[in-house]
Amino acid sequence: MRPYEGAVGSQGQTRPLGPGSHPLQRLPLPGLPRLAFGRPLAQRGGQNPRGSLPTDAHPQVQRRPSMKLTGKKQVLTALLGATAALAVTALVLTLVQATSVLLPADTKFGIVFDAGSSHTSLFVYRWPADKENDTGVVSQALACRVKGPGISSYASDPAQAGESLRGCLEEALAAVPEAQQQRTPMFLGATAGMRLLSQKNSSQAGHIFAAVAQVLGRAPVAFWGAELLAGRDEGALGWITVNYVLGLLVKVPWRPGGGGRSRLACTAGPGTGCPSVPSIPSPESGSGLRRDAGGRPGHGRGLHPDHLCARRPHSGREHPGLLPPLRLRAPVYTHSYLCFGRDQMLSRLLARLVQRSPAPRVRHPCYHGGYVGALSLAALYESPCVQAAPRPDFPPSLPVEGTGNPGACVSAIRELFNFSSCRGREDCAFNGVYQPPVRGRFYAFSNFYHTFHFLNLTAGQPLATVNATIWEFCQMPWKLVEAAWPGQQPWLRDHCASGLYILTLLLEGYGFSEETWPSIEFRKQAGGADIGWTLGYMLNLTNMIPAEAPAQWRAQSHAVWVAGVVLVALTLVAILAVAVAQLLWPRD
Repeated sequence: MRPYEGAVGSQGQTRPLGPGSHPLQRLPLPGLPRLAFGRPLAQRGGQNPRGSLPTDAHPQVQRRPSMKLTGKKQVLTALLGATAALAVTALVLTLVQATSVLLPADTKFGIVFDAGSSHTSLFVYRWPADKENDTGVVSQALACRVKGPGISSYASDPAQAGESLRGCLEEALAAVPEAQQQRTPMFLGATAGMRLLSQKNSSQAGHIFAAVAQVLGRAPVAFWGAELLAGRDEGALGWITVNYVLGLLVKVPWRPGGGGRSRLACTAGPGTGCPSVPSIPSPESGSGLRRDAGGRPGHGRGLHPDHLCARRPHSGREHPGLLPPLRLRAPVYTHSYLCFGRDQMLSRLLARLVQRSPAPRVRHPCYHGGYVGALSLAALYESPCVQAAPRPDFPPSLPVEGTGNPGACVSAIRELFNFSSCRGREDCAFNGVYQPPVRGRFYAFSNFYHTFHFLNLTAGQPLATVNATIWEFCQMPWKLVEAAWPGQQPWLRDHCASGLYILTLLLEGYGFSEETWPSIEFRKQAGGADIGWTLGYMLNLTNMIPAEAPAQWRAQSHAVWVAGVVLVALTLVAILAVAVAQLLWPRD
């Protein structure tokens, strides 16, 4: 190769290079500017400056970038990775570990008025909206006793019959949530008092029902009507109440092709099948005696449960006119003894004493000695159960004196029962009415309970103690009775007659003995609910109220929920750390 001849001088001349000199070596010359080599001239822009070397004579030397991450990038990468891992883990826990759960069902309500002969009571019942096999698991939420007498007492002023219900109605509306009131059914069933009034004057009974319906129809609930409840249905519904609250009725799921409705059945007892004597006769006018499902089937006349229904006074699109029957495995025996309830028995007893009185003065053996009162004959003979005609020789009002003679009282009460008509038959109660044998457990309620509760005889005392206690009470002077039980008027004078009437009915009428007496329990409530026909009616009513499916949600267990919350919190912390590092960390 030919050596490079020289370098460019200030005068455009060249100077030969000395031996050992590198072609790229800069040769500083006195008075000449130093030339810089670093990049091609074409990249420096413009033409070659004076004294510079050709561009193709000196190749460029470039530095390769480093692949090593800085400290900031390493931290950001780690935080982003942790954030992604936490988010994915939380998502997996939420989706994979979730299970379907049913929220608690809403509660439905129902209101029932029991319009008896002596008073009216209101009951509010509730049950889960989803129900169980179509029949709601009903419980009592409220009980309210209406002030004043029964609605049948307002025959001369029917409007007051409806007004008397407002107090308890307001309590019922306060117990039902406002959002559910329009869907809450309300019903009034009238029993013995209105049955008697309808026999005496059906027009007056109709006016009372109209007045009651007018008041109740204005309430913000679904008023289903007011009607006269048949004594047969009242007895059967009362039996259902007792056995339901005691857990002696079980719900049998319906089978395909079986009508799609559940049925209530008695629990299995000794032997095969489902032995039961569901109900034995109970007198009218608020008294009741019901048998649980622990005996044997009754033989002879009885009420089959398929015939059990309650008619409403009107029908419409929303509610059918007949309530569906509760199907039971055993027939239910029930009989209604009109005019044999406590109130009517006391009226009949007074009328008999008046008819036999030789003078215009009544000596009452069931009233305590020393008692003196007045008796209005017009009010006495108003009852359809008093069939005797008023004595024209007596004034409108008679004085009444008590003699305190329990023996004479029992004799007078026995005359009101026609025991001779049974002619010694064991399957006959009185008045020639068939009755199954008394076996199993029995629950006496309403006036049975109230009388024995007053006498402190509801603790299962033996029959001898019960009999002695009642006789001792009847023989107490009236002044001692008033002093011992102040403020118990006006029924204080009648407890002696009520106690002896109950003993006569149970022992000589229904056929209980000293051996079977312990099987009777005098109860006001059972299972947290008042014993009567109203709960049985509500059980029947719930069969036609559509069930509502409970809401279904996705949920996690508590441990998974806690872990998910922790992971979400850590994810948010990691995201915040990434943002802080990006904004505040200086560049490398």
